[in-house]
Amino acid sequence: MEPSPTLARRFWEAIEPIHAVAYFAPEPAEVARALGLRGWWMGYFAGRVAPLGALDAPAVTAMFFGFAPGMVARALPDAWAHATPDTVLRTRLDAVQAALDRTLPAGDTGALLKLAGLLERAALGCRYEGRPLAAAWSRVRRPDGDAGRVWLAATVLREHRGDGHVIASVHAGLRGIDTTLTHVATGAVSRELIQRNRGWSDEDWEGSRRRLVARGLLDRTSRLTKSGGALRRQLEDSTDRLAADPVEALGESGVERAIRLAAPISRHLIDTGVVPVPNPIGAPRP
Repeated sequence: MEPSPTLARRFWEAIEPIHAVAYFAPEPAEVARALGLRGWWMGYFAGRVAPLGALDAPAVTAMFFGFAPGMVARALPDAWAHATPDTVLRTRLDAVQAALDRTLPAGDTGALLKLAGLLERAALGCRYEGRPLAAAWSRVRRPDGDAGRVWLAATVLREHRGDGHVIASVHAGLRGIDTTLTHVATGAVSRELIQRNRGWSDEDWEGSRRRLVARGLLDRTSRLTKSGGALRRQLEDSTDRLAADPVEALGESGVERAIRLAAPISRHLIDTGVVPVPNPIGAPRP
């Protein structure tokens, strides 16, 4: 099944690869290693939650519920013994700015400045009740560089959407791994890719499959049933609805302008191999 191409979804597709530079460009990983963070995933978890402070694994697992708890626990709170959240955040922002400066083509800096303004307006229009990750990123000091401003605003917006997706999934009665299995069942991402990157064991996977079969959401070949397809559509529709704040803040014409400015940047990042497709995030080429 393909989600409906709502304006909120098209907006996310246009800006998600810009945010994803933090995961796929080498600069953020290099600065994390320089701080003493062991392994790529310790840098990932510490870098993504740094605005919230020195959180431990249970709190982060609750927000990142698509990840296996044990995977989060291998990184946190140990990361904070090597670097403070403020240091992780500062160096990550500098690294992302450097990555974008390196990878984006030289061209119309005015377009980047216009995009930064639009995305920041969209973020200012967001409400953050029940969205701790987005709320924390919304309070991060604005970088000086235009590319850094674009990345930070895109990050606030995608975490706002991501927090909403967790809310929608929990409301649908799905655990994190259950949401993952139903996503795989849509054909949007493979089990091999997502299971390895989210840390779930085969036993975890089988337990979720059995729950979903018992609920009538998957058949015995792990395909979505009619009820499962309806639930996935409801989940995606709810995620889009909960991501409506930026659309309301900018208006339809403003969002369309932002998409026109952001999509070529995201396509460039994908076409030059900075951000791979397919990827565990599920972000397509806009």
